[in-house]
Amino acid sequence: MRVMDVVNEAKGAMRASEVFGTPYEKNGVTIIPAAKIAGGAGGGGDEGQPQAGGVGFGVSSRPVGAFVVKGTDVSWQPALDLNRIILMGQVVAIVALLTARAIVKAATKRR
Repeated sequence: MRVMDVVNEAKGAMRASEVFGTPYEKNGVTIIPAAKIAGGAGGGGDEGQPQAGGVGFGVSSRPVGAFVVKGTDVSWQPALDLNRIILMGQVVAIVALLTARAIVKAATKRR
């Protein structure tokens, strides 16, 4: 596979049509889901040996919310990423525990 083939595949995976999902309507309300898509591509090789080398790309996506259309009103409803909230809670708890441990150690050294 050539480098430009990989780049074209990566570009194809990151089209605007992939960011916004298919709108659907129910009871006069239209929902348009949206996602964040990020990606990149890279490769390397040897000019003397065109077949030597390699290429690769990666694409990541996650939901970010949806546009809600009711008549002429449009509103944005962000998606709730529960996994990210739990992870951040764990990071805060670990930092708090390490800080408390350092305070207790400092207090016991003074005695």
